[in-house]
Amino acid sequence: MDRFLRYVAVDTQSVEESGSQPSAEKELDLLRMLRDELEALGVEVTLDEYGYVMARIPASPGVKAPKIGFIAHVDTAPDASGKDVKPQIIKDYDGSPIALKGVPGLLLDPSEFPELLDHKGETVITTDGTTLLGADDKAGVAEIMDAVQYIVAHPEFRHGEIRIGFTPDEEIGRGVVKFDVKRFDADYAYTMDGGEVGELEFENFNAASAVIRIQGRNVHPGYAKGKMRNAIHIATEFDSLLPVEQRPEYTEGYEGFYHLIDVKGSVENATLTYIIRDHDRDRFEERKSLVLRCAEFMNGRYGEGTVKAEIRDSYYNMRAEVEPHYHIVEKAVSAMEKAGIKPRIQPIRGGTDGANLSFRGLPCPNIFAGGLNFHGKMEWVSLESMQKATEVILNIISLYAE
Repeated sequence: MDRFLRYVAVDTQSVEESGSQPSAEKELDLLRMLRDELEALGVEVTLDEYGYVMARIPASPGVKAPKIGFIAHVDTAPDASGKDVKPQIIKDYDGSPIALKGVPGLLLDPSEFPELLDHKGETVITTDGTTLLGADDKAGVAEIMDAVQYIVAHPEFRHGEIRIGFTPDEEIGRGVVKFDVKRFDADYAYTMDGGEVGELEFENFNAASAVIRIQGRNVHPGYAKGKMRNAIHIATEFDSLLPVEQRPEYTEGYEGFYHLIDVKGSVENATLTYIIRDHDRDRFEERKSLVLRCAEFMNGRYGEGTVKAEIRDSYYNMRAEVEPHYHIVEKAVSAMEKAGIKPRIQPIRGGTDGANLSFRGLPCPNIFAGGLNFHGKMEWVSLESMQKATEVILNIISLYAE
């Protein structure tokens, strides 16, 4: 817990609009801290120009096993502030609503978030309601670091070669853009970036972003009849063409969605930004095609060049890259069972660094980190969940060493 609280105190929010790597200089504050902590533990470690911390622990004498990596990202989402995080620590949680004291009247209530009741009796860490917490993914960072400390402190713990990676900018889809897979030198890896205890994921959304730019025509409103084209109204009309029932708030499981994440506008110009998601690659392509057809339709109504749609793919479903190495999923299942956890294999309704790494030759399933309600002021994690995640890391290493 001390380690986790130390990490969330560092503001590491990534910046979508930035062109640098990492996207925010402040991300390096935590990355340097992690490098220094690993060095203090006697672990060989580097921090490169792009903000990647890579560490390696040599195998125990006589152990020949695959080289296994564990990866977590340090940045927090742009969706909510990660500055001046003030965690609340509720020991022996009793199942009642938790007041987020930074915002009068704001509650983390089990009637809305029933998962809380699965953690009665545990130490629950929440926000104070003014920021996100940063458990995504500083819980994963703390869990990996805890495992490293255990390995260093227990030379009798037998293990093969271990690789550790900490990355910036995962939340803006650029987490491993310049990650040197060859230098990392792992046969297989796991991201510690999932949610509730027991989650194990080796398939994720195919993902794209869509930016819709609308050119209006501003005329004095007193003389606007037949002349004005209000870009804001055109923007709302464009959004109405996409199926309402396929928004995130109405979907679950393998269902994809169109998610409007940002709107900017005036009469003269407006911009809509969407993220597009689907687990099935064909349906994913159909979704992108629908956005382009909507733009064509609007141009037919208002004139060519009124609406411009730009679509950029972010990542793809890693299932095809992981399934040929399914034993790495089976190892994680066994490691959870060994820790007394019931594994729940499910699709990620999101993305992870592991998806892009899998497509670059490093099969990389995703394991729970224990946090819930990521990206907002209702985020929370339990201490015991983080401890279980560290136990799973150590069990995976032991199973490979056997």
